[in-house]
Amino acid sequence: MTHPPRHDPAAPRDLVGIGIGPCNLSLAALAHPLAELDTVFYEQRPRFDWHPGLLIEGATVQVPFLADLVTLADPTSPWTFLNYLKTRERLFPFYFAERLHTQRAEYDAYCRWVAQSLPGLHFRHQVDAVRWNPEHDVFEVDFTQLDADGEAQALGRTHTRNIALGIGTAPYVPDPLRPLVDAPGVPVVHAADYLDHRADILTAGHVTVVGSGQSGAEVFLDLLRHRPAGREKLHWIGRTEAFAPMEYSKLGLEHFTPDYTRYFHALAEPVRDRLTAAQWQLHKGIDAGTLAAIHDELYRRTLDGGWPDTVLTPGVRVRTAGRIANTRIELHLEHLQQDSRSRLTTDAVVLATGYRQRPLGRLLAGLDPYIRRDSSERPRIDTEYRLDLDPSVTGSVYVQNAELHTHGVGAPDLGLAAWRSATILNSLTGKEPYPLPQRTAFTSFGLDQPAARVPRAGQPRRLTPLVDGR
Repeated sequence: MTHPPRHDPAAPRDLVGIGIGPCNLSLAALAHPLAELDTVFYEQRPRFDWHPGLLIEGATVQVPFLADLVTLADPTSPWTFLNYLKTRERLFPFYFAERLHTQRAEYDAYCRWVAQSLPGLHFRHQVDAVRWNPEHDVFEVDFTQLDADGEAQALGRTHTRNIALGIGTAPYVPDPLRPLVDAPGVPVVHAADYLDHRADILTAGHVTVVGSGQSGAEVFLDLLRHRPAGREKLHWIGRTEAFAPMEYSKLGLEHFTPDYTRYFHALAEPVRDRLTAAQWQLHKGIDAGTLAAIHDELYRRTLDGGWPDTVLTPGVRVRTAGRIANTRIELHLEHLQQDSRSRLTTDAVVLATGYRQRPLGRLLAGLDPYIRRDSSERPRIDTEYRLDLDPSVTGSVYVQNAELHTHGVGAPDLGLAAWRSATILNSLTGKEPYPLPQRTAFTSFGLDQPAARVPRAGQPRRLTPLVDGR
């Protein structure tokens, strides 16, 4: 293992991004034309991948194509989705397709085009630790460079005045099902890995999909379309009281505007927590088109008489689960409204049970004494997406898609990615390279509206010479 040169802490970078998902990729794209900024982004994966296990044929992104990495902050950027189409000579086909929502595979290809074109993005770089160096007033970022097999190849350290955390979320498996996922035998996979195991799942005699959100609906529809009529042998269960459509009315969508984000952030912590739990249908419901497609497919299978061999039951939770002789799975179910219990034996299970924020504890252990937390021990995050740190720390740690508890349902939404990136860059530079709108919604969410303002500078600007990308 080699040790590449470490940067001089007296000449730190302006920004180090940790993780290269859509959020930090948006930040990198909007930072690219700001020549005064020295930035670098690290990602432990070998390349950009956006939910590769769920790039099911025909599945679409749930936001319009204008919610790309940059357009809602800078429609003149070279990194827009429309410019991507232009470079691929696909503008006219897209124009005649008259599609507001792109396919997931197309969005993934667009992001990979940006990631492959932008400088300063380093894949196969695993960030191991972040510390504050009070002597030099900089953050120290330790990383491991990985080889093609994912093994440690070299160790390195860089210094920076600011950090942007964009490590994203990880697949969530409920406690009763965790012992089943890694055990051999009957396939039990999270929806995030669905396409990798799809061939095996399709050959299973009986398949159960657990989860009543968009991923569960897409997996169920894909399985339904590829199972023989009359012999589908599919179960679809979920905890919610209904297979509910996502709130997609125009005024309802204003919950995903900067206006609502400012309103939500100004609320008391207990009120924010109650709202977050109650607003699940704003971002965890199912696209109405997907629900319609499922019903159409089920209806088509009744044309010759009889009903498809499918069971769709909402309001059900899995209490416990176990394997039967390593060949089948037994799920112990509870119906939440009937207060009744039953058992379901199946040959394969797909867990469309969502995602959870990746824990920051290990990565930020060196900063823990400086981080201020709320009553639930979650990091406090200000309006400019910065962790609330002790005043002795002069640098800023910005967070991307880790602020649901402080900024509301728009936190994971792709439609606010460009606006959040622009907010971060305005704060970072102390200027306004990206002028942001003062008003974005017709709805007034409160009697006293939080005033929109240009983010202030996090610290005085000190320009430094550009240094090597490592």
